[in-house]
Parts: sequence; C-alpha cells; structure tokens
Amino acid sequence: MQRIRLRYTKRGRLRFTSHRDFQRAFERALRRSAVPMAYSAGFTPHPKVSYANAAPTGVASEAEYLEIGLAAVRDPEQLRAQLDESLPTGLDVIDAVEVRTPNFVERLEASEWLLRLDGVEPDTAADAVTRFLAAERVEVERRTKNGLRVFDARGAVAALEAVPVQVDAGADTGAGSDRDVRTGRACAILRLVVRHSTPAVRPDDVLSGLRATADLAPPVPAEVTRLAQGPLDEETGTVTDPLALDRAAAPVGSEPTAGPHATASA
Repeated sequence: MQRIRLRYTKRGRLRFTSHRDFQRAFERALRRSAVPMAYSAGFTPHPKVSYANAAPTGVASEAEYLEIGLAAVRDPEQLRAQLDESLPTGLDVIDAVEVRTPNFVERLEASEWLLRLDGVEPDTAADAVTRFLAAERVEVERRTKNGLRVFDARGAVAALEAVPVQVDAGADTGAGSDRDVRTGRACAILRLVVRHSTPAVRPDDVLSGLRATADLAPPVPAEVTRLAQGPLDEETGTVTDPLALDRAAAPVGSEPTAGPHATASA
C-alpha cells in the first residue's frame, strides 16, 4: 500500500555493529513500534525491507538508507520518530520520505567520506594527497574470500583533499588548528569522494594507495565516517541528496491517507 525510504546513522560505538546486527535491531524496532509491515509471499514470509549499500563494520556513517513496505498508510515523519525512539542511541533514523520515484539504488553513485588520521601532520597528509592524485593508476591489494585481488584505487576517486582540523569553539588547546583538541597531538583530516564502482573502492583502499604512493602510514587506524552517498556532481566533486527526487515528486500540500490505526500507532 505504501513504501517509505529512510535515512539512518551509525554513530559512536555503534559503528562497530555489523549489518546483520543492525538488521536484527531494526526488525525489533519495527515490532516495538507496531509498524504495519507488508510481507513477502511464500511459506516463510519476511517483512518487506530492502537495504542499500551498507557501510562496512567499524565505519561510522551519517548516510545509510533502507526502504520498507507498509500494509497501511502512515505519515513518514511520525513513522521516523517512532522508529528512532525504538532504536538505541547511535542508530538514529534522521529522515523519511514516501517513495514516489523508481531506481533509488542507481542514484547512489558515490560516497563522501571523512578520514581522521591521528598522529599525522597536515602538511604530510596534503603532500601524500598531491602524489596520489598525480598518479594515473594506483594499484592496491585486498584479500577477499576468493584470494588476493589487485585493482586500481585511483580511478574511482572523484575528489580527495586535506581539510582543516575542526576544534571546539573557544577551546584553548595551546596549539594550532592542526592539533586534536582532545589530545593536542598532530592530526590530519582528509575529505574523500569515491564513485561506486566494480570492484568497490573503499576508504581503506585509498589509504593503502596513499601508503604506496607517498609512504603515508598513520601510527593508529584511521577513523572513517561516511558523510553522504547519492548522486555525484562531477563538476564540483560533491554528493547530493538521493531523496530529493521523492520530495520533489510529492504533490504540493499532499497528506498521506491515514489508515484506521494511524492515530493510535503515532
């Protein structure tokens, strides 16, 4: 009867939840919120939930997406609030729209990432970025279930730059803006935009490429956060909102037709 697209986050310690862990938590949230789910046909019906391009375990994200099918019409914002309240803090449902356009997965053309490199001087990181971007091809290795695979990490990169470290407003760290406000140590931040390609190029592949081209090796693992995923603006190297088309397609002033239990469940 109705389909809803949701945007959710993985923040803090919950970035270490696997995709399967999130699926279980989300299905429990659906039951606690009494969401009128539509189910698949067959001997073992499953709730109609589809996930799109989930981030790897251990990676934080501000832009994960899924779609649910409902057996009764609900207001998307009320549904979002219900589900957000039923999920643990860190797994936050931050946006919801009614599905009005097809081919959503095809809109997820690229991801924007923020890579935090503790213990790396910003000038060192900027030099490594320059060397990486100057290369026509950067081959990296990744171990897969089918063995060791070698592929190009450079071709999928639409944008890569070193950006200033953000510090708390008014904080007196006794150091410049290239220092971590929490520790005072050197810290570099990279902004990365990667096209979704085959094979998929992940932030850790780009870090391997920086090590190969410029011997950049952070002393501790990088903290990685996905900031956005969606259509790629090739001219600016930015990722835009994949839900924008659904919002634009909604009739002006339209309201969902509430089902018989809409008030009670909201």
